[in-house]
Amino acid sequence: MLFSLKSATAVSALALATVFATETFAQDVSWNVSLWGKRRAFTEHVEKLAEEVAAKTDGKFVINLHYGGALSKSRENLDGISFGAFEMAQFCASYHADKNPTLTVLELPFLGVSDLETEVKVSKALYAHPAVQEDLGRWNAKLLMPSPMPQYNFAGKGDVPQSIADFDGMRVRALGGLGTLMEAVGAVPTSVTASETYQAIDSGTVRAAGFAPHAHLSFKVVEVADWWTKNLNPGTVHCPVVVNVDAYNALPDEFKTALDESVDPALAHYLETYDKVYEKWWPELEERGITQVEFSDEELAAFAEKAGPIQAAWVEEQSANGLPAQELLDLVKKTIAE
Repeated sequence: MLFSLKSATAVSALALATVFATETFAQDVSWNVSLWGKRRAFTEHVEKLAEEVAAKTDGKFVINLHYGGALSKSRENLDGISFGAFEMAQFCASYHADKNPTLTVLELPFLGVSDLETEVKVSKALYAHPAVQEDLGRWNAKLLMPSPMPQYNFAGKGDVPQSIADFDGMRVRALGGLGTLMEAVGAVPTSVTASETYQAIDSGTVRAAGFAPHAHLSFKVVEVADWWTKNLNPGTVHCPVVVNVDAYNALPDEFKTALDESVDPALAHYLETYDKVYEKWWPELEERGITQVEFSDEELAAFAEKAGPIQAAWVEEQSANGLPAQELLDLVKKTIAE
């Protein structure tokens, strides 16, 4: 009788464990993503990622997108990831360069990135570097994919700049390496948020803003601009999508695979979306009579000359902080050259 009772107990425990395991496996996984602004080209890869993941898991792995800073302020998304307030988020390295110094190498001016495909390639190479993974690991963050941004150019109000000297004393909305570059040519960079930029230019608080075309459209800068620097192409900001490490590790293997294998289709969709943005951008400039400023080769060389010391200063500063800065910069330039 005692043996039978033990056997029955063991069988019951095994059955219970089996049921629990089955229920756990079958349970839907729901992730939240913290974004800011509204749905736009800049977020289309996250939209596509969610769509792909749901399709690959028969709807059992759902990624919910939250816009407008509903979950967190844009500059606090990395903090939210660190303590698991949400499972995924987008942020820009320049929002808090001290928190993600390795990523700021991609925000250095005049690196020579010519298109979004190259930026994707460079970002992936950088993400694979152990120092970068360790850097983001401090925030319990795993780099999932970049948000490849076109080169920033300035849209502004008032007198049209024709030379590097015309930026002297000009207050501009410029972040990261772009801000450092503009400071080097005598401009006064400010950190006005994207959503405040329209009002800042309209009121004269700043004269110009450095954005990718989609943002000039999304944040209505184009509605108050008189001119746009068509060929300055000084650099851009780097805005990755990251996931909480614990949340990622807790996923069943097939859900991890679904997420990982959704990245490339998401980025392909993003690039296609940007092609459509440019189809709208050029007619918008023409219709509004916005002057498209094309700097001479000599003026572009004068801008680029200012970038060398900025890159060297970045290497010196980050090396002093214990990072393999020169190695990271060399990796970026080598990947671009290839």
